[in-house]
Formats: sequence, C-alpha cells, structure tokens
Amino acid sequence: MTGHPWVSVIILNWNGGAYVEEAIASVLNQNYPTIELIVVDNGSTDGSPQRIKDRFGSRLCLIENRTNTGFAAGNNTGIRRARSDYIALLNNDAVADTSWIKELVAVAEADPRIGMCASKVLDYFQRDIIDTAGHLIYRDGLNRGRGRLEKDDGRYDKVEEVFFPSGAAALYRKAMLDRIGLFDEDFFAYGEDADLGIRGRLGGWICVYVPTAVAYHRYSTSTSAYSPMKAFLVERNRMWVALKNFPLSVLAIGPFYTLKRYLLQAYAVFSRKGAAGKFASKHSALRLLGILFKAQGSALGKILVMLKKRRQIKKIAHASPQEIAQWFRDFEISVRELSLKD
Repeated sequence: MTGHPWVSVIILNWNGGAYVEEAIASVLNQNYPTIELIVVDNGSTDGSPQRIKDRFGSRLCLIENRTNTGFAAGNNTGIRRARSDYIALLNNDAVADTSWIKELVAVAEADPRIGMCASKVLDYFQRDIIDTAGHLIYRDGLNRGRGRLEKDDGRYDKVEEVFFPSGAAALYRKAMLDRIGLFDEDFFAYGEDADLGIRGRLGGWICVYVPTAVAYHRYSTSTSAYSPMKAFLVERNRMWVALKNFPLSVLAIGPFYTLKRYLLQAYAVFSRKGAAGKFASKHSALRLLGILFKAQGSALGKILVMLKKRRQIKKIAHASPQEIAQWFRDFEISVRELSLKD
C-alpha cells in the first residue's frame, strides 16, 4: 500500500450509553494515521450524546438526529458527511482491535475490484466464538453470518472472497457507494447490508474477508435477539432484498425455498431450536405466525416501489447470469443451518 488513504469511520448510536464510549475509544486508538470519526446519534434519550461531547470533544464529528431514523438512514447521514476514500462502519455495541482499519485497508488497496471488506467479528463476551466471518445467503433473500456461534479455531483464518460484510464492522470503497448508492432507507434496520452488498456485486465489485481485521460485538443490543420488531423487519426486508436484486429465475423458485424454511422453522418452534424456537419460548408460536403475515403484507405494500428500484439497479448491473448463479453455489446457506441454529 502506498500512502495512507483516508478512512471515515461511522458509529451510529441509539441509547448506547452503556457501551458506545468503548466503541469510540477503540477507533481513536487505531494504529492507522488517516482516520476521521463520525458519530451519528439517532435521537438518543439516555444522555449518551452529551457524554460523548464531554469525553471526546473535537476528536470526532458528532451529528445529532432528532429522532431514530434507523440503521440505514442513520448511517447514510454519516456517509454523506464523509469525504474519505473508504467508509468503515462499526456498531456502537462493538469494539475494534487496534489494527482493524490498517488490516482492512491493506487488503482493499491490493485489488481495485474489492468494493467491500468483511471483518472477523467475534462475540464480545466469549472471544473465542464467531459472530460472523462474512455473510451467506438463502434463495428467498434471508441471510446469516458465516460461522456464527462456531469456535474460532482457525477455520476462518484465510483471506478469501465472501458474499458481503456484516454492517456491524465493515469497510466500503467510497467509489463503489458513489456508483451503486447508499443503504436503502425503506429497510429501516436489518437486511440493508445484504441489499447493499448484493448491489455492489451486481455493479462489478467483490467482497473479501479479512481475518486479521477483528472486532468484538455484543449481539442484538439495540433491539433484542428475539424481539417482535426484529422478527418483523428481518422477514419483511428479506423479501425486498430478493425482489430488488435476484434474477427472475431465482425469484420464481424463491417461494418454494420459503415454504421449506417455514416447515423447518415450524419444527424448530415445537422443538425449541433455532431463532424461531427461542422466539416462541419468549413470546408464542401464534405471535410469530402473526408477524410473518404482517411482514408479508408490509412487503407487498411497497412492491411497486421495490420494482422501480429493481429497474434502477439493472442500469448499473454488470454481473452475468452465470456469475450470479455461481454466487448462489459458493455462498448459499443451508436451510437447516438457517432454521435450526441460534
């Protein structure tokens, strides 16, 4: 790498008073020289914006939104403010290793085709457990972190291509974002990193996993791992991911994959396995069923909007049908892993 490209690190905060200062400090302690830090506060009511000002002052740029605009719009606010060669996202409930930015940029600079880099994200409390090592995709638009809840035993220590990065700790080339656009703000939260990652791939860029770029993440602190809101957003947004980005051949068979997933998740509910089982234990199977119907109705309510966005994406798409088919072979997650693992 020649020189040091500028990196804008964006931390989106919403009532993260218990942990956001640790996230900020980890960015300010990076061993990379050319970083600007932008903290976007999404209408927090816990006093965290004032504590950020008091502790860090002019060492960062703090943007204060009046309301919670969601993950997508909140991060977009920071990206529009940024003027760097790269955009890095770090969740407010995550902590970056000292060399996180240095390792990501070194890999990205080695190949101009790289539009995105995925970090090795480990569990904050059990630091030998994988949170995500890049993401995998299912043919109905749902996605899951690669290696999630597996032991960090060396299986994910190779620099390699993955489908897209988790928005919890990711690097994006600004030139790619200028070309394909930012996060889709209709998503509000969940699935927007999948949508952005697939758009990047359709636009001709690739994503590379950097195992030496490490972050530690507290999983689902903004909502909860099994909250009704998260279940609704995940199910609604996966339909939008598919509708906007998948080729017609995949869209046509998508409902069959969804049915297969629903059947296995029904088994998971009664056997108390996977996210569906945990949700039913905390709430109820009937409530989960109601959320699925509500999500489908909400998704269909904006079908014309998503079809318009699909036409816009086609204008920037370079990937051939053969390349797209290969993505699903290389980066597809099994229905059993998706449905029966936490």
